[in-house]
This record gives sequence, structure tokens and C-alpha cells, in this order.
Amino acid sequence: MLATVIHAARDIRVERVPDPELSTGGDAIVRVVASCVCGSALWPYRGITPTREPHRIGHEFVGVVEAVGDRVERVDVGDFVIAPFYVCDNTCINCRNGVSTSCLHGSWWGGVDRLGGFADGGQGERVRVPLADGTLVPVRDEITDAQIPGLLALSDVMSTGHHAAVSAGVGSGESVAVVGDGAVGLCAVIAARRLGATTIIAMSRHPERQALARDFGATHVVAERGEIGVKAVQELTHGIGADRVLECVGTKESMDQAIRSARPGGMVGYVGVPNGGPEMPVRRLFDRDDRVELDPRREKRLAWQEFVPHV
Repeated sequence: MLATVIHAARDIRVERVPDPELSTGGDAIVRVVASCVCGSALWPYRGITPTREPHRIGHEFVGVVEAVGDRVERVDVGDFVIAPFYVCDNTCINCRNGVSTSCLHGSWWGGVDRLGGFADGGQGERVRVPLADGTLVPVRDEITDAQIPGLLALSDVMSTGHHAAVSAGVGSGESVAVVGDGAVGLCAVIAARRLGATTIIAMSRHPERQALARDFGATHVVAERGEIGVKAVQELTHGIGADRVLECVGTKESMDQAIRSARPGGMVGYVGVPNGGPEMPVRRLFDRDDRVELDPRREKRLAWQEFVPHV
């Protein structure tokens, strides 16, 4: 089959690789219908994160189950399924505590699982899915081709944006600033609106994304960064800063922007995959009585399952 392989910075190739095979009894083979590129994949693509050896890539996909192992119970051949960005059994204590990204038996796409089998990357024609009962979420309703992009978003970006809003405690009538206007940031705007925020500030410098943010529910757009950006947010929020700030980038600068854009006693939900050394300015948080959600993974799986019918 064909799959994408990253060899080095800005060197991604479509190559012929072995077809996946069932090997553990608890796995499944999924034919990929749609896949996409995560913002976190840009770090190795740009060379910010080194690629030490060629490896398969992709961790956001949906597809149709073609085969299942003899111990699989929740997933059937022919099911349309959503795969999250990681592998988990959804039964261990960490999973049951809502932190399935720290599954005691979990693994990641494009690498060897805990039982020695290979979990293909999501950007390929087919994927061997370990721990299929815990990892895959079947969509039981009939779906149309037009629904596939929306279901694909649930594999990562929509659930991640929603999790940022939940982590920050977004509620009805509150003000929210969203740092980052990529797919996750735009989904965070949707989530903030869905959770009842009335002032939603999209921090965006790209006209096309600004327009999307407004379509998705942003009431204001702030293009400035740094101190000027902080003051712009404060001017829109009674001079004190946003009740909730959603950090959706993962750099030192974006985290600093998020913390300084929050009002005293506000909350920051951060989901940007860290890169470039984001640090917690503990004294600043202490002085302002700020609170930062320190467990950005908690309840993420449960949050994104909320969107899928009949899970």
C-alpha cells in the first residue's frame, strides 16, 4: 500500500510499504477514508523537531473497518470509525480517570505498540489499529460524504479546541480570548460559542482566518501581539482581560500572550503542543491569582465523544 514517510525537514515522501496484518487478536484493520495534517507535524516538517530516522506519519483519520481480531467486541467489519490521535484500551485506571492519553497499555501511530505490533501512520491507505475496542469510536448512524470532513475533525482538532474551552471553564456570558487561528484555534472559537461565551476574541493576523473565526462565532478580532495585543484584549473586556483564554499554538510566545491576556483570577486552557520552551511564570500567576489548567489531557476523550452519536 501507499503511505507517507518523513525523512528529514521538508522531505516527506509517498512510499510503498507493507500492507497491515492482524497480529494480536485485539486489533483491527481500517481502510482510511480521510486523513489530515496536524499542526504538531509542522515542527518536524520545518526542522524544529529533529527527524532522526525515516518514519511513518499521520495521526488524524477516519475510515471503514475491513477486518477485526477474534477478541474485538465493540467494533465490527463495515463500521465507519473515528480514530483519536493515540492508541488506548479505555479500561486502565488512567483511562477511567479521563486521561486516556496516558493509557498504561497505549501507544502512538507510526510506531510499535506495547505488544510488539506496528501501528501504521494515519496518512496511508490502511492502518492496523491496536486495542481496537478502546481506540476506535464507531459512528452507528448512516453518514453522507458531506459529513466526512466534520467527522474527521473529531479525530483531533475539534475535540482539542473543545477541550481547551472545557479546561479553561468557559461558561455562559463570559469573555474568551483565543490565541492561535489554526484549525484548533478556530475550533476553540466554535467551542466557546457552543458553551455560551458572549464575547469571543480571536487573536488572528490572517484575513482569511479572521473571516472564518467570525463565521464560527468570534465577536472581535485582535491582530496585534505582545503588549499591544494584551491591551487590545483588555479594552474589549472592561479593562481587565478575558475571563478565559484558550492557548492553541504551543510556543513560549503564545503561552505568554495567553497568560497576560487573562484577567486576574482568570483561567487559561492550553492545548498547543509545546515547542520552543513554554514556561510557567509562577510569580506572575501568584501575584495575579491566575489559575492555569495544568492537566490539558484530562477528559479529552470523553469531551470529544460527546459529539459522536451513540458512542
